[in-house]
Amino acid sequence: MYLARKIDRVLEEWKKDAQRKPMIVKGPRQVGKTESIRRFAKQNYESVIEINFVEEPKYRMITADGYKAEEIVKNISLLDPEKKFAEGKTLLFFDELQAFPEIATALKFFQIDGRFDVICSGSLLGIQYQRIESNSVGYKTDYEMYSLDFEEFLWAKGYDDSFTEELLTHMLEQKPLGDVTMSVCGSLFLDYCILGGMPAVVREYIERGTFEGSLEIQRQLLADYKEDIRKYAEGLDQTRILNVFEQIPVQLAKDNKKFQISKVASGARFKDYRGCIEWLADAGIINPCYCLRSPELPLKGNYEENKYKIYFADSGLLVAMLDDEAQDDLRANRNLGVYKGALYENIVGEALVKSGYGLYYYKKENSTLEEDFFVRTASELIPIEVKATNGRAKSLRSLIDGDKYEDIRYGIKFAAANIGYSDGIYTFPYFCAFLLKRYLREKDREKQAK
Repeated sequence: MYLARKIDRVLEEWKKDAQRKPMIVKGPRQVGKTESIRRFAKQNYESVIEINFVEEPKYRMITADGYKAEEIVKNISLLDPEKKFAEGKTLLFFDELQAFPEIATALKFFQIDGRFDVICSGSLLGIQYQRIESNSVGYKTDYEMYSLDFEEFLWAKGYDDSFTEELLTHMLEQKPLGDVTMSVCGSLFLDYCILGGMPAVVREYIERGTFEGSLEIQRQLLADYKEDIRKYAEGLDQTRILNVFEQIPVQLAKDNKKFQISKVASGARFKDYRGCIEWLADAGIINPCYCLRSPELPLKGNYEENKYKIYFADSGLLVAMLDDEAQDDLRANRNLGVYKGALYENIVGEALVKSGYGLYYYKKENSTLEEDFFVRTASELIPIEVKATNGRAKSLRSLIDGDKYEDIRYGIKFAAANIGYSDGIYTFPYFCAFLLKRYLREKDREKQAK
């Protein structure tokens, strides 16, 4: 069973571009990169040359005579004469790029040569991406792939684009959703919260129609990630990275979700663990959320590097790390318990990242003023509050009403509530978070048209 992904459309558009450059598909392991590329290749090319640098290390020799396309094609043919190169009809698919980043140097020459299309894929675990960047500037297209977002999850459940467009229309028109839509979407979203978006987990859920087997797959994914940390974390203390990884659910469950290095291990200091946080982020396992110095534009450069919250890049990983009692309550009773706030905050942060946003929050010193996330448009800073219930948003109100926050004109609240608006605060159900970027873009267009 193939799960439709957003990369499918990206690859189709890439193929239509007469000036297409070699593409590098980046992202964490097991999010579906290889499966999607293989499907696209099968549908669009007469000949597909797939080389996996982990499973077939002999192919790391193909650059021995240089990086020109003709030399690499010749060496591939020498290693396997059955691989056929039909000009204009062949895709070279280099998989597990992290095992042989040197191949990226050849992308420039394949672009100049023009006879064959090239797609590279790899997880960021252990990848020396700076080398790839410097060796192929201007000669490649990058695409970041994640686990399924809620829209892709809806596709897997049989809902098409018209359903998404209807949700967006309701958001733009500030028109509450009907009871049936609220009930169906709320139920589907809760399933998505529990499952996360890893393709293997979602596929099992779709085929079985239940949560049966999902926890086992999630825990195996966790084990695989830990094994990758042990395998690829060169030059860093692997134990420290694993300690940070294990501490994330514990610290997210607290009222103060700021990640405290001092809680990771006895005597732990920020300077000793900074590289560990960056490694996990580069690997696509976590989404750090940095504390703004002040709630104003610009966002980049306006945050404190040593103050942050850490969310999992896929909520399923967070769920899989909860204790057995919480697991039983989640799957049997759909009760999020004490983890409700952490899970909803994690999944909204996840939706923002998958939409292309960076994560930032604000906590005013010696004050109760704290805001979960911030995003920006061309001219506005928009605070976002995630409520475990549909209670009052005091911090949001303070930011909107405060005279010194001139970049903030309104705010957004995600809650267990229908679409609504009151005194500068737009309220949306949690399941609309994946549409936020499109909503703000359309809202801005409407504003410009007036």
